[in-house]
Amino acid sequence: QVQLMESGGGFVQPGGSLRLSCAASRTIRSPYIMSWYRQAPEKERELVAMLTSDYKTSHVDSVKGRFTISRDNAENTLYLQMNSLKPDDTAVYYCNIREIWHLTPMRFNEYWGQGTQDTVSS
Repeated sequence: QVQLMESGGGFVQPGGSLRLSCAASRTIRSPYIMSWYRQAPEKERELVAMLTSDYKTSHVDSVKGRFTISRDNAENTLYLQMNSLKPDDTAVYYCNIREIWHLTPMRFNEYWGQGTQDTVSS
C-alpha cells in the first residue's frame, strides 16, 4: 500500500504560480506512471500531466508551456509547477500513481492523493 499526501494548493490571482507536491509513504517501484489529474466543478476529471519511470513526460495541450511535472527520487515526491495560471485552471488537483507489476497486459496497483483545491481568481 502507498499513502499519498498532497500539499501546495490555494488561492492565486491570474498570472500567478503554485507548486503542488505529492509525497508518497514509500519508494515507488519501477516501472510506474505518475500523474496529476484535475476536476473542475461540474466537469469530469481530466489528466493534466504524466511522468513515467523512464522519465518521459507529457502535458495536456491546455497547460503546455505553463505547467511542469517532475519528481524527486530521494524524497519520493511528485511535483506540479503551475505558472501563468488562468481562471480555467481552477479545480481540485489529484496526484495518481500506478505501480506496474505486469506489462503485457498491463496490470498495476493504483493510488490517489486526497486532492487539493486550487482557485485562480481576481
